[in-house]
Amino acid sequence: MRISCVGGGPAGLFLAVLMKLRDPAHEVTVYERRPEGSTYGWGVTYWAGLLESLERVDPVCAGAMRDQSVRWSDGTAFIHGGTTTHRGDEGFGIGRRELLGVLTERARGLGVRVEFSHEVAPGAAELAGADLVVASDGVNSRLRSAWAEDFGPRLTRGRHMYAWLGTSKMFDSFTFAFEETEHGWVWCYGYKYSNERSTFVVECGPDTWRGLGLDRAGEAESLELLQRLFVKPLDGHALLARPPAPEAAGQQQAGVPWQNFRTLSNRTWHRGNVVLLGDAAHTTHFSIGAGTTLALEDALALADAFDRSPGLSEALRRYERSRRPAVLAAQSAARYSARWFGNLPRYTRLPPEQMFALLGQRHSPLLPYVPPTLYYRVDSAVNRSEALLRFKRWLGPRLGRALHRDGDGDGDVGRRS
Repeated sequence: MRISCVGGGPAGLFLAVLMKLRDPAHEVTVYERRPEGSTYGWGVTYWAGLLESLERVDPVCAGAMRDQSVRWSDGTAFIHGGTTTHRGDEGFGIGRRELLGVLTERARGLGVRVEFSHEVAPGAAELAGADLVVASDGVNSRLRSAWAEDFGPRLTRGRHMYAWLGTSKMFDSFTFAFEETEHGWVWCYGYKYSNERSTFVVECGPDTWRGLGLDRAGEAESLELLQRLFVKPLDGHALLARPPAPEAAGQQQAGVPWQNFRTLSNRTWHRGNVVLLGDAAHTTHFSIGAGTTLALEDALALADAFDRSPGLSEALRRYERSRRPAVLAAQSAARYSARWFGNLPRYTRLPPEQMFALLGQRHSPLLPYVPPTLYYRVDSAVNRSEALLRFKRWLGPRLGRALHRDGDGDGDVGRRS
């Protein structure tokens, strides 16, 4: 089979790896429009369930990814001038550049052609002879846009403004901070992804964003203001608007890159021999940290579908049937999570430890109906017991996989960490 993957992100690269592992005779090419070594963003986060899934299909890739990752197991929140800590599941962070490097090296080692600085347009000659065309070119996918009438994309833009920043502060745990200003609340998420840097995402409502002057401030002024607001969690460390070269190669924008999050869904994920993968098919709000996991699990499900299907059309149908339940569940959780932050003033009136208990449950549709004190009591009981905490960490990934098995009863392909 001749396979052309348009987009060299985690989804496209990992699919290329998996297809070569299944049949070395496959001719697989990945086309990436950016130069090698360049990417956007900082670090990404994932959980133990994803690593378990990767180890089952490619221990080499999983081992390299584990070696490049850093870990944490707790959460910390800064609010009302104090801090509160929550014992939680083990999390992993890895630089996006390092993750892409692991996947690129593995793909090349298996015989995949990876062509950087190579942009492929719909209808290009590179796609003409392919048996399978994989659109893994992100939320702004050119291939999906070319056949928008077939795929039926729907893009919903969120209200809040956010900026994806970095810092030299090494967070010992996954860190949240909430600061009230005269114009409203501003909050952040911070997690380390290497032994040198952490990701630092800042978010606020549009009125707060404008009231603080962040809509018109230059880069230096914006970073200085945010550093003053989050002086305690940053502990004197500076914020960075974008990674230093070579991670930021090709990024020409000036100023802090504020944007609204866009949630993408599609009516269908395939047409003919073209299939959507990763962010080209779906996005989930960054507050649940599922984007990279879903992209890699898409690749797992698509490769698995080819193993279980007699032909291309059936494989693509099976892939979509298997992945939709997991993605819909993740998008639902992300919607509740984003709504929780939208209702932030309601929760900041609670004692910090109760607020943090609710923060951990923000993706649940039951949150508005369960008294905060009950959430807190159950959560506290689990965290006081080593046995219950170990059971929770063991059960979490397995329960997620069980809940999101594929829709036609053919096994565990709809994994979610």
